[in-house]
Amino acid sequence: MFITFEGIEGCGKSTQIKLLAKVLQQEGYRLLLTREPGGCPIADKIRSLLLDADNSSMLGTTELMLYAAARAQHVSEVIRPALDDGTVVLCDRFSDATRAYQSFARGIDRQRIEALNDMACEGVYPFLTILIDCEVETGLGRARQRIESATGPREERFELESLAFHQRVRNGYLQLAAEEPERFLIIDGSDNVDNVFKNILAAVIPRLRAVC
Repeated sequence: MFITFEGIEGCGKSTQIKLLAKVLQQEGYRLLLTREPGGCPIADKIRSLLLDADNSSMLGTTELMLYAAARAQHVSEVIRPALDDGTVVLCDRFSDATRAYQSFARGIDRQRIEALNDMACEGVYPFLTILIDCEVETGLGRARQRIESATGPREERFELESLAFHQRVRNGYLQLAAEEPERFLIIDGSDNVDNVFKNILAAVIPRLRAVC
């Protein structure tokens, strides 16, 4: 069982995926919580390059290839072994993020992105994708508050992109969900944390029990 969380910056997915992980562990599921970019030492080093605002001159093609490289390492080293071992894997972003950000927002040809995703994922794709959707202004406001209160590295290269860029990301996610309605679950992220989580839990637990 491979479940991914997606959404624009500040939608609340990182908070919600941690809440779900806690409940599933309490329910007795063997669980792995991971994220992209990152999830293993090599991919974490690539993450620092991708999210560092000092790298604002990075080409879209460079960005795309770095994401693919990080994903290939992550899948091979972390995700596939866990799935093969019968572990439920929750991942904060995965291949849909590359489609939304690098294709819909950056304008890179989607066929090129699909080819790189196929190479990096090696047949590993989500069973369920939870898309937490909210207005771009709402998400960016939350993201900037998080960055300002953080004590670690300022991972804000994408948050500094234009409002139009983030709107293209959101539109891209909604189009992806329309293309695969059986895989995507769209959750309204504009509500408070508790209500959003109740909606996620009500949708996820029955699906898990049906297959695990």
